[in-house]
Amino acid sequence: MRLSAEVRYPADVATVTAMLRDPAFIDAKLREAGATPEHVTVTPGADGLTTIAVRSLIPTAAIPAHIRGFVGAHLDVRQVEVWQDTEAGARRATIAVEIIGAPVRMTGTITLVPDADGGCTETFAGLVKASVPLFAAAVENGTAAALREAVEAEERVSRDWLARL
Repeated sequence: MRLSAEVRYPADVATVTAMLRDPAFIDAKLREAGATPEHVTVTPGADGLTTIAVRSLIPTAAIPAHIRGFVGAHLDVRQVEVWQDTEAGARRATIAVEIIGAPVRMTGTITLVPDADGGCTETFAGLVKASVPLFAAAVENGTAAALREAVEAEERVSRDWLARL
């Protein structure tokens, strides 16, 4: 199942990049989405690369009840983003999200590009894939719903975060 989302920020790419890489912001957006952060690391690397690794527990409320019995009350989620600087001040990341112990994975890209008005736009594009016989579509839909909620939570938290700067 394809997944896409967009977030518009009223700040420039450099300011938003700093926010997205701040462990306190990552913790806040996870909590806003109903997740319990277990581990967050932000590792700067060579050539403008930054790796963000997150492990969190997410309630399974968005997953249909008949599937919840297979996954339990929480999903143990591992997410890795590898960000790089690109041309014209933009940023690009590859993202992989996997649910530990479940055959569900999301892979994709995130771009952060400047807008003409001085703000910037973050675009998520990914593919959610579940390899569960008979239930793949339901699991993919539930996972996509949880990922959309995470993007919406990021948008809510970012508004307050950027307003305090």
